[in-house]
Amino acid sequence: MTHPFLDLAPLSAARFASIEDRVARLLATEQDVVVMQGEALLPLEGAIRATAGPGTTALNVITGPYGQTFGNWLRDCGATVYDLSVPYHTAVTAEQVREAFAEHPEIDFVSLVHAEAATGNTNPVAEIGEVVREQGALFYLDAVASVGAEPVLPDAWGVDLCVIGAQKAMGGPAGVSAVSVSERAWARMAANPRAPRRSYLSLLDWKERWIDGGRKALLHAPAQLEMLALEACVERIEAVGLEAVMARHRAAAAATRAGARALGGGLEPYVHQASEAAPVATTLRAPSGVSAADLVARALAAAPSAPLAVGGGALAKEMIRVNHYGPDATREAVEAGLTALGTALAATNGSSSVDVPAARAAAAAAWR
Repeated sequence: MTHPFLDLAPLSAARFASIEDRVARLLATEQDVVVMQGEALLPLEGAIRATAGPGTTALNVITGPYGQTFGNWLRDCGATVYDLSVPYHTAVTAEQVREAFAEHPEIDFVSLVHAEAATGNTNPVAEIGEVVREQGALFYLDAVASVGAEPVLPDAWGVDLCVIGAQKAMGGPAGVSAVSVSERAWARMAANPRAPRRSYLSLLDWKERWIDGGRKALLHAPAQLEMLALEACVERIEAVGLEAVMARHRAAAAATRAGARALGGGLEPYVHQASEAAPVATTLRAPSGVSAADLVARALAAAPSAPLAVGGGALAKEMIRVNHYGPDATREAVEAGLTALGTALAATNGSSSVDVPAARAAAAAAWR
């Protein structure tokens, strides 16, 4: 008996290359795009290990947990790392990056997360890119959460390594990812004796054996299901229009913030300024004296499909995440999340200060 998920014909090199080309068009980039056969941590780590080494001096911007991870990888590569940390309820500014260069003019590598789904903030990449270009440093960007929710433009912003994943705003699979690579980044890798070679982490293998070979022969058997799912995901975005997909995420974020404020009960947006809040997910601060983890657990027990989660690690005590991305970037999903939170909050803190109908009405008005 044949099965559509199991009896798949091998994916041809031409089909693989065509998927890469569609991803490149999504990013409006002329750079090489390599689709990687794994979750986005694969190219995120691979790009750092390919371009950083003992001679690298890096500015590592930390606006959430992924920035901390990138700093650890850079140090493990032997790079000298200067961390620029800002509170998780805000975003970094281009002026802060400029000041870091003034203090350490030897910086030649900048790592940044565009949107931190884990903390709900988003950073002004276009403005930061101008500063990085002025200094001639290599610019590495994690756009895994932001792609599909807000503009991601590697060429226009001067990004040398732009990593994306399909599992959030794009509404696609988690097991495949991509990275756009500038000529400067390829040159940095080729000159780095510590860059992974003949390794699953290696970007140079894809450059030398795939791209330089005219994309005629794949390095290994690709993950067919994930590649076909990525192709379908990009097709769906193309059919609807990228701007429409981003507009839906902006509306979901605005509706969630408005609804949370109207809900009452001490719930409030975690990121203070709406302009610094990521459209991919909204984080909320739990009321004083209330455990965010307990509140979300109670909400999900009553409404398992609500797009709710808690912050990671220590943030689980105070942070609630409304993950309105991909298929959950809808008014219905936002209202379901607010209703579940309001019901749980009323059961925890008493119903007198919680107004679920007002929250739903505010969310609907903001969506419109």
